Amino acid sequence: MSDSSVFDPAQALALARDALRIEADAVAAAGARLDACFGEAVRLILAAQGRVVVMGMGKSGHVGRKVAATLASTGTPAMFVHPAEASHGDLGMITAADVVLAISNSGESDELTVLLPVLKRMNVAMVAMTSRHDSSLGRHAAVWLDTSVAREACPLNLAPTASTTVQLAMGDALAVALLDARGFRPEDFARSHPGGSLGRKLLTHVRDVMRSGDAVPRVPQSATLMALMREMSAKGLGASAVVDEQGAILGVFTDGDLRRLIEAGTDLRTAMARDVMHPHPRTVAQDALAVDAADLMEAHRISSVLVVDSAGALCGAVNTHDLMRAKVI
Repeated sequence: MSDSSVFDPAQALALARDALRIEADAVAAAGARLDACFGEAVRLILAAQGRVVVMGMGKSGHVGRKVAATLASTGTPAMFVHPAEASHGDLGMITAADVVLAISNSGESDELTVLLPVLKRMNVAMVAMTSRHDSSLGRHAAVWLDTSVAREACPLNLAPTASTTVQLAMGDALAVALLDARGFRPEDFARSHPGGSLGRKLLTHVRDVMRSGDAVPRVPQSATLMALMREMSAKGLGASAVVDEQGAILGVFTDGDLRRLIEAGTDLRTAMARDVMHPHPRTVAQDALAVDAADLMEAHRISSVLVVDSAGALCGAVNTHDLMRAKVI
């Protein structure tokens, strides 16, 4: 057991900085070594009719799970298959339409190399991420990606540290290149992340969160200010639309407008809606993204906005509380 009494904080800080430097240098060196093989790997995966099947043992396996998840979430269908489990039935998950992405620092992991003859008979293409081109995986792969490192960040130069960081970075590089080649957009990313904040922002439309029907405060232009105030109070939006006989929007009146009228000493008993409204109010389309409505309100320092349909007719209203409940803001 270690003796905490001999712990040296300065030594720990120095080792941490050294580890980060070694790993950063290893990633930079891997980037400098990239050649046409990387493009061939991307081309091979793009041409595949099936999925990318990521395989790796130990720490490389943990990296492989993350790489598979990143590929899948950025438009490249992928899954992780454990090499040991593949030898006991899971190999049936792999088809000739797939591409295997094999990750191994040495390129000699027994659980992977034992699969090579079977994968060859199945005519499954392989991309190998290893430190040696002359390794078993490197020789049998259609494309070899060099993930070698000068040394591990571990002070003993034993624990996989810099090598797994390079593997992870290479996997990310593949995902980014494939994402770009497929024309993957933020909307596509959102569809695979519906539970995340980005998904909510890019998938939620104004029509999904707006108040509609009788919940939308509106009064005719001939309404008295008292009637206008009662409508605002009943609907709880802090504002009301003022409409003509056909229901077209003429203006809007807000709580802020009411405070300014009181401060100005306006006779509230005789004022009419058409006299106190703001004409030509800002509106947002019901098909717009909810985040666009949030941006509009923030830009103009308003807390609510009227919603219109494709014909420009009033069909709803939304305020910041509605957007907060939908977790758009």
